[in-house]
Amino acid sequence: MLKGHDGAQVDIIDRLPTPFGLVRSGVAPDHPETKIVVNQFSRVATNGRCSFFGNVTLGRDISLSELRKTYHAVVLAYGAESDRSLGIPGEDLKGIHSAREFVWWYNGHPDMCDFCPDLKNTESAVVLGQGNVALDVSRILLRCKAELATTDITDYALDALRGSTIRKVYLVGRRGPVQAACTAKELREILGLKNVRICIKAADLVTTPADEEEMRNSRIQRRVYELLSKTAHGGNNYNGQKELHFVFFRKPIRFIPAENGSTVGAVQLEKTVLKGDEVTGKQVAAGTGEFEDLKCGLVLKSIGYKSLPVQGLPFDKNRGVVPNLRGRVLSSESEIATVERGLYVVGWLKRGPTGIVATNLHCAEETVGSFVPLLSFIPHVVDQHLIVTQNVKNYTRSIYSCVSMVGGRIVVFPCS
Repeated sequence: MLKGHDGAQVDIIDRLPTPFGLVRSGVAPDHPETKIVVNQFSRVATNGRCSFFGNVTLGRDISLSELRKTYHAVVLAYGAESDRSLGIPGEDLKGIHSAREFVWWYNGHPDMCDFCPDLKNTESAVVLGQGNVALDVSRILLRCKAELATTDITDYALDALRGSTIRKVYLVGRRGPVQAACTAKELREILGLKNVRICIKAADLVTTPADEEEMRNSRIQRRVYELLSKTAHGGNNYNGQKELHFVFFRKPIRFIPAENGSTVGAVQLEKTVLKGDEVTGKQVAAGTGEFEDLKCGLVLKSIGYKSLPVQGLPFDKNRGVVPNLRGRVLSSESEIATVERGLYVVGWLKRGPTGIVATNLHCAEETVGSFVPLLSFIPHVVDQHLIVTQNVKNYTRSIYSCVSMVGGRIVVFPCS
């Protein structure tokens, strides 16, 4: 935005006192190559027409209606700061956490300053989900601590991990290896961990015609399956005492307490089979009525994030997104919905909690393209303002993409 309009100003409002959102609190500490993008963000932020205001919470310190009265355009990019719930018995037992909480903990997010995962009283951890975040937390639990010490992981997390007794991590997925939601890059990294034995059951790698069709239509799914298959059949060097188990075709039914009655002691899993969904055309997991218990003392739920509404913002509670048309906020999801003037959305709040950093870049480009015509109708300005409310966790890149493409003054406002 700053490049496109010489008179535009952008104010970035953030819930936290520091900028760079996802890069600071979401990217794994052993992924420094991803964090290099901070250099690009810093160059944009030093522009004289771009200002940053931290420690300001949308809905508490300032309302959406106040922002809309102050700025010609408001872009909401506060992402998804809450977690989906499984809704099964025992979910409130001690030792059960969301993967988001664990990630924020080892990355030093201030919301998790009092978070203390117990890593010393169990040798087994269960991670529910098989996406990139699930792989991140599993990798941090199993990676050599000498390697982690060379990263920017927080000191308190490194100390806790050094004292960890966890030796086995189980990555549990409802469906099969073809449907694993991770990327090949993330999978390749965790499969290559030193002194970690990778355990995959050969029977889980048997594919059906429907699986083969999915792989023909998705290069990513095919590559993920090939990596898992190669690892299972080729074996891997194992000189240590740690194990990573890929558990496919299982869904959690309930959490079983340990003997003390307050801490998780096991997860009851139901075996599943895949069946075609006539509505979506996808294969979905269906329970078989066969159950098994998986003992553990730590559970990390990586089953998805959830966006939260703010007062005055149209919100689809079922989908967890703001109704929009190419980033322009709509009054509702109905066919007669009207466009909310000067109000825009980007990132996970716009389309749901899917995709990687690059996905948010393209998402931002689409939203920016929607309000470029608006700026052209505003008189040439010294006081032309655009505000972007940003979740410090998820969408820094989306926001700064907007800044560099359209013009305006951004205020980033993560919502708590």
